[in-house]
Amino acid sequence: MTPNQLKPVTSPLARLKACLRVVGDWARGFIYGMTYFEMEQELRRQRADLEHLFVLISFGDLLGVPILPPYYSIRLLPYIVPMIDRWRRRMLREKDLTDLVG
Repeated sequence: MTPNQLKPVTSPLARLKACLRVVGDWARGFIYGMTYFEMEQELRRQRADLEHLFVLISFGDLLGVPILPPYYSIRLLPYIVPMIDRWRRRMLREKDLTDLVG
C-alpha cells in the first residue's frame, strides 16, 4: 500500500460543504437559543405545573387533602400511575423562598 491509499480522498468542494454544514448547524442552534429556547422552557414548566395540579386535585387524599370523591380517583388511576412517584417527591420536598423567585 502506498501512503496515498491510506489518506481519505476529499475534494475542496466536499470540505467546503462539510464546513458550511457545521456553520449552518451552529447558526441554527444560536438563533434557536436567542429566540425560542426560553419560551420552550417556560411552556414545559407550565405544563408540569398543570399536571401536578391535576394529580393533586385527583389524588390529594394520598397527602391528606381530599378534594374529589375516591370514585373518580379510582377511575383515573390507570392514567396517573406513571407520574405518582415524581408528583409525590415534588409535593413533599422542602421549598425555599428562592424557589418562588426563579
